[in-house]
Amino acid sequence: MKTKTHQAVVLKDVPCPFCSLICDDLVIQNSDGKLTVKENGCAIVEAHFSQSPPDDTPALKGKSCSIDKAIEVAARILKQSSQPLLAGLGTDIRGMRSVMRLADNIGATIDHMHSDGAIRNTLVLQDLGWVMTTMSEIKNRADFIIFAGTDASNYPRFFERVIWNKDSLFSDVKKRKIVYIGDKLNTSAGKSLEGTLPTVLKCEQEEINEIISVLHTIIAGNKIHQPIIAGINLITLQKLANQMKEAKYGVIVWAPGELNFPHAELTIQSICELVKYLTRTTRFAGFTLAGGDGVMSANSLSAWQSGFPLRVNFSKGFPKQDVGRNSTKNLLKNKEVDALIWISSFSSNNNPPKANIPTIVLATPGTKLNFKPDVFIPVATPGIDHSGQLIRTDNVVSLTLKKLRDSKYKSVSDILNRMIDLI
Repeated sequence: MKTKTHQAVVLKDVPCPFCSLICDDLVIQNSDGKLTVKENGCAIVEAHFSQSPPDDTPALKGKSCSIDKAIEVAARILKQSSQPLLAGLGTDIRGMRSVMRLADNIGATIDHMHSDGAIRNTLVLQDLGWVMTTMSEIKNRADFIIFAGTDASNYPRFFERVIWNKDSLFSDVKKRKIVYIGDKLNTSAGKSLEGTLPTVLKCEQEEINEIISVLHTIIAGNKIHQPIIAGINLITLQKLANQMKEAKYGVIVWAPGELNFPHAELTIQSICELVKYLTRTTRFAGFTLAGGDGVMSANSLSAWQSGFPLRVNFSKGFPKQDVGRNSTKNLLKNKEVDALIWISSFSSNNNPPKANIPTIVLATPGTKLNFKPDVFIPVATPGIDHSGQLIRTDNVVSLTLKKLRDSKYKSVSDILNRMIDLI
């Protein structure tokens, strides 16, 4: 007996949910549920779209069960909890809306797996504000771009789509000047279309703040008497300062998750203050490369609905943010929560923290857990198994994700809403 096969379907203008750039020009072929990237892929796209989800079942402490039973037990755990934590939060906007509804109902704390980076930006925005730009503005207008502490290699198509995009409307892409400041950066992508190499100022990540502060001092017209700053010649910094002042549209790019050292928010603050000073005489802006797993969507939706970005607690009957106390790490370390839900619907590599409290894991099929949670429920992936929405890294555009194949797994939103109905 011959197995019935279906004709391959080619889908165009597909958004990718696995990176905060959310590139929306992918061409994907679906052959009986097997996805193949035909055009505009990258390493991240190839790794995720080519994977076929393994068979996985809900489980209670490692023993398979029905999804109805798993949801029932999870709801019972949450109902009995007095200080639950909803963490991971790797989901789309609809899933995050359900997270917020559940958190409000049970008095939980919410925290994303990539909040450490997001919080560094939040602290600066809350304290002194900033002047930011978008991917489209960089693509169309920027002539001078500084990468501070990042080479954008975690965002493989950033240079292709934004920096060296030949469809730029107002800027001569070939004449763009690229500068890197930091350590262990892959600067090869900064080579221009005409072969001009980027300027590289090598220093420790922790020294970027010092470099930015000296640039600010020079641009403000004050003298620096130290000939060497963080291993960089003062003449080099004076030249860079002049280039920044002469730029028609300058941008400083950073990735908060890659500035992983104590008080890194002060480095971001220095960048933002320098940008604001430069706007007195020219056009300059900041740009941040957010982490993946829907962190920008989670942060934004938390702000929309609670008035606060991430790390919000609802136990008092109203939202209260505390970026230090409400981190997953600190809450578990200080034993301030008595139940944990971990959500990760984009990647099977995001393992939940192991804690001596009842733990519910909603994760992609095939996730390799290093312990047996009280409840495990495999979930569908937004942008592949079901439609959805995500907010791009520049926080100005939300893109609609497409359903590319049929899946037996339910979305995070569907699972959480069923739990809410039982609580």
